[in-house]
Amino acid sequence: MRMRRKKHGAERIAACSEILIENPQIPAIDPQNYFSEKRPIHLEIGCGKGDFAVGMAAKNPDKNFIAMERVSDVACLALEKAMAAKELRPDNLRFLIGDAKNLTEWFPAHSIECLYLNFSDPWPKKGYAKRRLTHRGFLELYRTVLCEHGILKLKTDNEGLFDFSLEEFEALGLTVEWQTRDLHRSEKACDNVMTEYERNFSERGQVIYSAWVRF
Repeated sequence: MRMRRKKHGAERIAACSEILIENPQIPAIDPQNYFSEKRPIHLEIGCGKGDFAVGMAAKNPDKNFIAMERVSDVACLALEKAMAAKELRPDNLRFLIGDAKNLTEWFPAHSIECLYLNFSDPWPKKGYAKRRLTHRGFLELYRTVLCEHGILKLKTDNEGLFDFSLEEFEALGLTVEWQTRDLHRSEKACDNVMTEYERNFSERGQVIYSAWVRF
Protein backbone atom coordinates (compact mmCIF):
# COMPACT_ATOMS: atom_id res chain seq x y z
CA MET A 1 0.00 0.00 0.00
CA ARG A 2 1.38 3.39 -1.01
CA MET A 3 1.99 5.76 1.91
CA ARG A 4 0.07 9.03 1.82
CA ARG A 5 2.36 11.97 1.11
CA LYS A 6 3.43 13.68 4.33
CA LYS A 7 2.24 17.25 4.86
CA HIS A 8 5.23 19.60 5.06
CA GLY A 9 7.47 16.57 4.53
CA ALA A 10 10.43 18.56 3.20
CA GLU A 11 10.32 20.96 6.13
CA ARG A 12 10.04 18.10 8.62
CA ILE A 13 13.02 16.34 7.07
CA ALA A 14 15.02 19.58 7.10
CA ALA A 15 14.29 19.92 10.84
CA CYS A 16 16.18 16.64 11.34
CA SER A 17 19.21 17.71 9.31
CA GLU A 18 21.67 17.06 12.14
CA ILE A 19 21.23 13.28 11.67
CA LEU A 20 20.66 13.30 7.90
CA ILE A 21 23.38 12.71 5.30
CA GLU A 22 21.89 15.20 2.86
CA ASN A 23 24.42 15.17 0.06
CA PRO A 24 26.60 12.06 0.19
CA GLN A 25 29.97 12.74 -1.39
CA ILE A 26 30.73 11.42 -4.87
CA PRO A 27 33.27 9.94 -5.17
CA ALA A 28 32.55 8.32 -1.85
CA ILE A 29 34.31 9.44 1.31
CA ASP A 30 34.99 7.46 4.46
CA PRO A 31 31.55 7.19 6.16
CA GLN A 32 33.29 7.80 9.49
CA ASN A 33 33.30 11.46 8.44
CA TYR A 34 29.56 11.59 9.05
CA PHE A 35 30.04 10.87 12.77
CA SER A 36 31.68 12.61 15.70
CA GLU A 37 33.51 9.45 16.79
CA LYS A 38 35.09 6.65 14.78
CA ARG A 39 33.37 3.29 15.25
CA PRO A 40 32.64 0.27 12.97
CA ILE A 41 29.97 1.18 10.41
CA HIS A 42 26.72 -0.80 10.24
CA LEU A 43 24.25 -0.11 7.41
CA GLU A 44 20.53 -0.88 7.21
CA ILE A 45 18.98 -0.80 3.73
CA GLY A 46 15.28 -0.04 3.81
CA CYS A 47 14.90 1.25 7.36
CA GLY A 48 11.15 1.88 7.17
CA LYS A 49 9.86 3.87 10.14
CA GLY A 50 13.14 3.53 12.02
CA ASP A 51 12.36 1.20 14.93
CA PHE A 52 15.25 -1.13 14.17
CA ALA A 53 17.81 1.61 13.51
CA VAL A 54 16.94 3.54 16.66
CA GLY A 55 16.87 0.37 18.76
CA MET A 56 20.18 -0.93 17.43
CA ALA A 57 21.93 2.42 17.88
CA ALA A 58 20.80 2.59 21.50
CA LYS A 59 21.77 -1.03 22.18
CA ASN A 60 25.19 -0.82 20.49
CA PRO A 61 26.99 2.40 21.47
CA ASP A 62 30.25 0.97 20.11
CA LYS A 63 28.90 0.99 16.51
CA ASN A 64 27.95 3.74 14.06
CA PHE A 65 24.69 3.11 12.22
CA ILE A 66 23.52 4.45 8.87
CA ALA A 67 19.87 3.80 8.03
CA MET A 68 18.99 4.10 4.33
CA GLU A 69 15.44 4.55 3.06
CA ARG A 70 14.41 5.10 -0.55
CA VAL A 71 11.00 6.72 0.14
CA SER A 72 11.36 10.20 1.61
CA ASP A 73 7.94 10.20 3.30
CA VAL A 74 8.87 7.01 5.14
CA ALA A 75 12.32 8.40 5.98
CA CYS A 76 10.60 11.46 7.46
CA LEU A 77 8.94 9.28 10.11
CA ALA A 78 12.19 7.46 10.88
CA LEU A 79 14.10 10.72 11.24
CA GLU A 80 11.52 12.16 13.62
CA LYS A 81 11.53 8.95 15.67
CA ALA A 82 15.32 9.11 15.95
CA MET A 83 15.27 12.77 16.95
CA ALA A 84 12.71 12.01 19.67
CA ALA A 85 15.02 9.26 21.02
CA LYS A 86 18.19 11.37 21.18
CA GLU A 87 18.48 10.95 24.93
CA LEU A 88 18.40 7.16 24.65
CA ARG A 89 21.44 6.69 22.39
CA PRO A 90 24.88 8.12 21.72
CA ASP A 91 25.53 10.22 18.64
CA ASN A 92 25.89 7.11 16.46
CA LEU A 93 22.96 7.18 14.03
CA ARG A 94 22.61 8.86 10.64
CA PHE A 95 20.03 8.55 7.86
CA LEU A 96 20.42 8.55 4.11
CA ILE A 97 17.52 8.94 1.67
CA GLY A 98 18.43 7.01 -1.44
CA ASP A 99 18.35 3.82 -3.48
CA ALA A 100 20.50 0.76 -2.78
CA LYS A 101 21.58 0.63 -6.42
CA ASN A 102 23.79 3.65 -5.67
CA LEU A 103 25.66 2.05 -2.76
CA THR A 104 29.05 1.96 -4.42
CA GLU A 105 28.77 5.66 -5.31
CA TRP A 106 28.18 6.64 -1.68
CA PHE A 107 30.32 4.15 0.23
CA PRO A 108 33.98 3.31 -0.44
CA ALA A 109 35.05 -0.28 -0.92
CA HIS A 110 35.26 -2.31 2.29
CA SER A 111 33.91 0.45 4.56
CA ILE A 112 30.90 -1.39 6.06
CA GLU A 113 31.22 -4.03 8.78
CA CYS A 114 27.63 -5.28 8.79
CA LEU A 115 24.66 -4.80 6.46
CA TYR A 116 21.01 -5.39 7.43
CA LEU A 117 18.09 -6.22 5.14
CA ASN A 118 14.88 -6.18 7.14
CA PHE A 119 11.60 -7.15 5.46
CA SER A 120 12.60 -5.96 2.01
CA ASP A 121 9.98 -5.91 -0.74
CA PRO A 122 9.81 -9.53 -2.02
CA TRP A 123 8.86 -8.48 -5.56
CA PRO A 124 6.97 -11.76 -6.06
CA LYS A 125 5.83 -11.22 -9.64
CA LYS A 126 7.54 -13.17 -12.38
CA GLY A 127 10.26 -11.13 -14.05
CA TYR A 128 10.92 -8.93 -11.01
CA ALA A 129 13.71 -11.03 -9.47
CA LYS A 130 16.40 -8.45 -10.28
CA ARG A 131 14.62 -5.92 -8.07
CA ARG A 132 14.95 -8.11 -4.97
CA LEU A 133 17.63 -6.83 -2.60
CA THR A 134 19.09 -10.33 -2.33
CA HIS A 135 19.44 -10.76 -6.09
CA ARG A 136 23.03 -11.49 -7.07
CA GLY A 137 23.32 -8.07 -8.69
CA PHE A 138 22.78 -6.40 -5.32
CA LEU A 139 24.90 -9.00 -3.55
CA GLU A 140 27.84 -7.97 -5.71
CA LEU A 141 27.34 -4.37 -4.57
CA TYR A 142 27.33 -5.54 -0.97
CA ARG A 143 30.50 -7.51 -1.59
CA THR A 144 32.18 -4.29 -2.72
CA VAL A 145 31.20 -2.11 0.24
CA LEU A 146 31.49 -4.74 2.99
CA CYS A 147 34.77 -5.20 4.82
CA GLU A 148 36.69 -8.40 4.35
CA HIS A 149 34.68 -11.06 6.20
CA GLY A 150 31.80 -8.57 6.50
CA ILE A 151 28.35 -9.96 7.24
CA LEU A 152 24.84 -9.56 5.83
CA LYS A 153 21.91 -10.14 8.21
CA LEU A 154 18.56 -10.83 6.56
CA LYS A 155 15.08 -10.94 8.09
CA THR A 156 11.87 -11.53 6.16
CA ASP A 157 8.35 -12.84 6.66
CA ASN A 158 8.23 -14.05 3.04
CA GLU A 159 9.26 -17.68 2.62
CA GLY A 160 9.56 -17.33 -1.14
CA LEU A 161 12.04 -14.47 -0.79
CA PHE A 162 13.95 -16.41 1.86
CA ASP A 163 14.31 -19.49 -0.37
CA PHE A 164 15.29 -17.30 -3.31
CA SER A 165 17.90 -15.57 -1.14
CA LEU A 166 19.47 -18.86 -0.04
CA GLU A 167 19.76 -19.89 -3.69
CA GLU A 168 21.44 -16.59 -4.58
CA PHE A 169 23.87 -16.88 -1.66
CA GLU A 170 24.84 -20.37 -2.81
CA ALA A 171 25.21 -19.26 -6.42
CA LEU A 172 27.77 -16.63 -5.37
CA GLY A 173 29.62 -19.00 -3.06
CA LEU A 174 28.70 -17.08 0.09
CA THR A 175 28.82 -18.75 3.49
CA VAL A 176 25.50 -18.94 5.35
CA GLU A 177 26.75 -18.97 8.93
CA TRP A 178 23.34 -19.23 10.51
CA GLN A 179 19.75 -19.53 9.40
CA THR A 180 16.34 -20.18 10.88
CA ARG A 181 12.76 -20.44 9.72
CA ASP A 182 11.43 -19.22 13.06
CA LEU A 183 13.59 -16.42 14.42
CA HIS A 184 11.50 -15.70 17.48
CA ARG A 185 11.85 -19.30 18.68
CA SER A 186 15.56 -19.47 17.91
CA GLU A 187 18.59 -19.00 20.16
CA LYS A 188 19.05 -15.45 18.78
CA ALA A 189 15.58 -14.25 19.73
CA CYS A 190 16.70 -12.63 22.99
CA ASP A 191 19.07 -10.26 21.18
CA ASN A 192 16.76 -9.53 18.27
CA VAL A 193 15.71 -5.89 17.79
CA MET A 194 12.35 -5.84 16.04
CA THR A 195 11.07 -3.52 13.35
CA GLU A 196 7.54 -2.14 13.64
CA TYR A 197 6.51 -4.41 10.75
CA GLU A 198 8.07 -7.43 12.46
CA ARG A 199 6.33 -6.71 15.75
CA ASN A 200 2.91 -6.45 14.11
CA PHE A 201 3.29 -9.64 12.10
CA SER A 202 4.78 -11.71 14.90
CA GLU A 203 1.85 -10.79 17.13
CA ARG A 204 -0.36 -12.45 14.52
CA GLY A 205 1.70 -15.63 14.65
CA GLN A 206 3.67 -15.06 11.44
CA VAL A 207 7.06 -16.78 11.55
CA ILE A 208 10.14 -14.75 10.70
CA TYR A 209 12.91 -16.17 8.51
CA SER A 210 16.48 -15.06 9.04
CA ALA A 211 19.98 -15.75 7.72
CA TRP A 212 23.46 -14.42 8.49
CA VAL A 213 25.75 -14.50 5.49
CA ARG A 214 29.51 -14.01 5.54
CA PHE A 215 31.24 -12.38 2.56
